[in-house]
Amino acid sequence: MKVRRRLVTSLLCIVVVAFGSLAATLAVGNQPELGLDLQGGVSVVLQPPGSVDDPEVVDQAIEVIRQRVDELGVAEPEITRQGNAVVVELPGVGDRERALEVIGQTAELRFRPVIGVIPPPGTPNVPPTSVPVTVTPPAEDVPEAEVVLPGEAAEGAEPALYQLGAAGAVGADIDDAQAVFDQTASEWSVLLSFTGEGIGRFNQLATACFSGAPTCTQGAVAIVLDGTVVSSPVVQNAEFQRDQVTITGNFSEEEAKDLALVLRYGALPVQLEQESVSTVSATLGADSLRAGLLAGALGTALVLLYIVAYYRALGLVVALGLCVWAALQWSIISYLGASQGLALSLAGVTGIIVSVGVTVDSYIVYFERLKDEVRAGRSLRSSVDRSFKRAFRTILAADFSAFLGAFLLWWLTVGAVRGFAFFLGLSTVLDVVVAYFFTRPLVALLGRRKAFTSARFLGVARGVVDHGSRKPVGAAR
Repeated sequence: MKVRRRLVTSLLCIVVVAFGSLAATLAVGNQPELGLDLQGGVSVVLQPPGSVDDPEVVDQAIEVIRQRVDELGVAEPEITRQGNAVVVELPGVGDRERALEVIGQTAELRFRPVIGVIPPPGTPNVPPTSVPVTVTPPAEDVPEAEVVLPGEAAEGAEPALYQLGAAGAVGADIDDAQAVFDQTASEWSVLLSFTGEGIGRFNQLATACFSGAPTCTQGAVAIVLDGTVVSSPVVQNAEFQRDQVTITGNFSEEEAKDLALVLRYGALPVQLEQESVSTVSATLGADSLRAGLLAGALGTALVLLYIVAYYRALGLVVALGLCVWAALQWSIISYLGASQGLALSLAGVTGIIVSVGVTVDSYIVYFERLKDEVRAGRSLRSSVDRSFKRAFRTILAADFSAFLGAFLLWWLTVGAVRGFAFFLGLSTVLDVVVAYFFTRPLVALLGRRKAFTSARFLGVARGVVDHGSRKPVGAAR
């Protein structure tokens, strides 16, 4: 009675966990996040315009891009290196242009004192100025030099030109940046937090501008991002606290958040240009997903038909076990997609389909060991536990080998291969769980029922036979 109670408890627990988690997943609306090849998206190749002497700068650029993409909220982006090129794949990205602009922006930030300003042509009531009209070429835009740079302008309009002094502080002096909404002014701005040394350099610049020194005759600090003046606020104080410096400039919410994002994660250590951009349509992704699911369903159905024909009622145990395995799989993948951004790619679907064969192999190992026990003269009921103990060691060894191979693939490779390896490894772990907590108690309980073991067509005894003679073997003891 105690043995039966333990078997029932194990069976009920795994069923409740599997289908309870599936019900909860469906109730909250979670589902697997799909990768670029299944839901569509954009792929961009970024390439340095010239040679790169230090290969480590490309690796540093990849880390900066990865942090920016994570902030954009893209699920399971693929960011890889091919030579000096960086390949970025963004599945399901909504605003393609914004994403491409953010990941490729070098975000070289400089704080420069404003010496003079030339407003756009046609600005009324503006006195003439001696500011040069030649805009500084990018090659000459170095922090230590005086420069003439354009401001931002609406499409089709001429920008204002700013004569600027040497940079007093740069992007490396910033520790953090956050977009904030000023309720009083009803506008978005960017709140900066400087490093300990950085705030000292910035305050030297602020003091000069606040006092109207010759190096900052306009009393304003230009915030220059990638050679463009994005804002030129008048300095209101001679000194600031390190976490109370605000950039204003009539930003929209999106502009403020994007600016804070690129400043927060620093400049790219190397300039990158878009070499190619390709888009995968959602329709093509849906077709790929449909084809993958159809192939998996057809393959699984054929396997189950063979198992039922060969093992009879034990084949139904395989079908039920796969349902439990699938419920756990769906719940875990959906949860990881919602919480960790895990995306299911076509390679991942392939890994799951391959793992069906690994899972069915575990059942075959068990059932064949059960047949060996019966052939040795033992009853089916007495053979269930004995055969599972021996078979489980083989199942563990086989699944450990598959998991180890999947782990090495995940660890040593990049791109789609990692998706294949991850889902294969996950499926292998679930195979062990289902084999012990579901298959073992279910077969043991059903083996105690005569209707299950001796039914005319699907009885287990008909599946545990010598298929040459078609006669059941083994007698009750």
